[in-house]
Amino acid sequence: MAADSRLDELLDLVVAQGASDVHVFAGGPPMLRISGALIPLVKYPALAPGETEAMLKSIVPADRWEVFLNAQSVDLSYAHKKEIRFRVNGYRTQGSVAFAMRLIPHSVRTFTELNLPSVLETFTQREQGFFLAVGPVGQGKSTTLATMINRINESRTEHILTIEDPVEYLFTPQKSLIHQREVYVDTPDFHTALQNAFREDVDIIMVGEMRDYETISSAVTAAETGHLVFSTLHTNTAAQTIDRIIDMFPAEQQQQVRIQLAGSLAGIFSQRLIPRISGGLIPACELLINNNAISTLIRDGRTHEINTVIQTSSQEGMIDMDRSLAELVRRGEVTVEHAYEHAIDPKSFENNL
Repeated sequence: MAADSRLDELLDLVVAQGASDVHVFAGGPPMLRISGALIPLVKYPALAPGETEAMLKSIVPADRWEVFLNAQSVDLSYAHKKEIRFRVNGYRTQGSVAFAMRLIPHSVRTFTELNLPSVLETFTQREQGFFLAVGPVGQGKSTTLATMINRINESRTEHILTIEDPVEYLFTPQKSLIHQREVYVDTPDFHTALQNAFREDVDIIMVGEMRDYETISSAVTAAETGHLVFSTLHTNTAAQTIDRIIDMFPAEQQQQVRIQLAGSLAGIFSQRLIPRISGGLIPACELLINNNAISTLIRDGRTHEINTVIQTSSQEGMIDMDRSLAELVRRGEVTVEHAYEHAIDPKSFENNL
């Protein structure tokens, strides 16, 4: 399918300018996100509603366009000039069509290239367990998981299954066998694909996002039954993530879920991308590693005490977000002002400076 020529030009500009996203909407010029900031393309004229609709329609398959007309939103991946891939979300706003496109880097970067803590690599060598990358939208969760999956691919002979909406990074099998399933294209939903995975001799599962009770329940069960499971949630901290998972279940099941999580959870990694003084973005992070103390707190419903354990367990590899932010300031990587915006506890952040 040939894209609208105006969209082709925009996507070329995204790549040339080193942008991460482009926003197209009626009533204004397109906008690029570069190093976290939105920048309007003032040389472009404001787009009319008919133009934005035509641009989106040019890249959405006919059957998915019918979905968009009914649901008023659509998610898909799009290959620009065959090699440059974007994640696309189309939607309606004030009656007109708008869409956002996020550039998916061509190659999966390493832990070092992404400035991620080396301790994350230990989770890629586990035989089973449940590992979550969490944080707000646009903070690099999918990129972090792609790096972890690719490390497994490089170092282990496993059957890896990814379930995504849409598929983002394309993996080239190395030591591992990798199958990537896209929701709506290869499977009706995350839950069905997860249920099928139990019959597909899968060792490692990556679930792009846990959106509902059924998906979370299946993911926890998979981790309990000998699989290594990776996924994401839109939560801010490790403690909040555990509460969110438990709250997804009916009240009568929540104690059982606490017991399951206490036994199957491997770790929770929360990250924020902070503008770097020298340009670009650099991650600040929190890392929970499940140990006896954490397991007991989860089982007993004392998640409010988890932050304290993280703060006092750096010798075990755990990372406190406020300490991570303060370290970036001390190294001259980010400004105090930018770091302060992401602090979990401002007083703790100040004490760590």
